[in-house]
Amino acid sequence: MKVSKLVSFLNSKYPFKISSREPFKVLISTILSQRTRDENTEIASSNLFSKYTTPQAIADARLEDIESPIKPAGFYRVKARRIREISRIILRRFNGRVPSSFEELLTLPGVGRKTANCVLVFAYGKDALPVDTHVHRISNRLGLVSSRTPHQTEAKLKSVIPKRHWKPINAQLVQFGREICRPINPQCSICGLNALCQFRKKRLQIKQK
Repeated sequence: MKVSKLVSFLNSKYPFKISSREPFKVLISTILSQRTRDENTEIASSNLFSKYTTPQAIADARLEDIESPIKPAGFYRVKARRIREISRIILRRFNGRVPSSFEELLTLPGVGRKTANCVLVFAYGKDALPVDTHVHRISNRLGLVSSRTPHQTEAKLKSVIPKRHWKPINAQLVQFGREICRPINPQCSICGLNALCQFRKKRLQIKQK
């Protein structure tokens, strides 16, 4: 019952449409997003892709020329080396195409489960469930899962959410997390999921004591 109400709420508030996105840009943007804020990722990605749009272009670029545009994403030296290495591997092992299988994506350096699942959903439109900090936090707050790590959250969510609903969950919960269920000072007073939320119930119990 909780899952069906959650899915209904998210679909109503945050309608999800898959738009055709370039797999290479999805992959690189997701790597840039690691350990940085969403808005900084968007700036860094826009800067980078205004200069380089293909694996070949990044593979041939000097590191300092990759570092400069991605500085807003933080850890830019590490990320520049990583995305150039990934670009060269894509050219050498995958004929210039980002792999479309989860297992092959995980062979790329710096690509973990979240990044691989993002590529599957947002580039290839496959049924996958990327779990980032928003999804991990909100799933535990609502009481959908009780987990310590995003990997555990992914496994538990897949066991309670039907596969046909996996694809939109990340984008919807990320938006919900930005607007309402924020890491600090969540906007519980305007949340449409209070009736389902364990976090909200605990807060009310504390206030009543």
